[in-house]
Amino acid sequence: MFSKLAYSVFEQSIKEYHKYDNVDQPISNPYSNDTFEHLLYLKNWIDTVQWHLEDIIRDPNIDPVAALKLKRRIDASNQERTDMVEYIDSYFLKKYSGVKVKDNAKINSESPAWAFDRLSILALKIYHMNEEATREDATQDHRNACQTKLNILLEQRSDLSTAIDDLLTDIENGDKFMKVYKQMKMYNDDELNPVLYQNKK
Repeated sequence: MFSKLAYSVFEQSIKEYHKYDNVDQPISNPYSNDTFEHLLYLKNWIDTVQWHLEDIIRDPNIDPVAALKLKRRIDASNQERTDMVEYIDSYFLKKYSGVKVKDNAKINSESPAWAFDRLSILALKIYHMNEEATREDATQDHRNACQTKLNILLEQRSDLSTAIDDLLTDIENGDKFMKVYKQMKMYNDDELNPVLYQNKK
């Protein structure tokens, strides 16, 4: 099933990143760039780097100039993340382009790629919560609390994976149809963000 494949690629990306644990480590995507796995690996790598950028910027002692530079990098990463979601949705639009949609077919509240986006973030939560649940220098109370949270995250992974596979099956069978809206982000666009376009005058 697609969710199982996706999660295994996400885990692979996360483990590879943590060999270096460096936000500047270049990606080495092991999959051919014409494959679905390539998109998934790249998507999660972006998410993983951004996860750690978000950690760094929350350092209360961070230099303000460095923090502003980091904020710009996070903004750029958010745009990359959105672009990757749209690439993944394009994959599914092409894959299911020949499906005959039933007259009573319904639209889903989110596209397949946004569901995979949530699964990618969930994989990161599980990885890091497991680290905390097994951290030797933490108190037993801390480890127990994190294990309880980890159990909930694992249940969420099961539910989300089932929902993703059900959605793709419904699309494949014509019971649901895809309709993708571009995100049309405004804050990065110097024609739409008033702070940016006023500075151009």
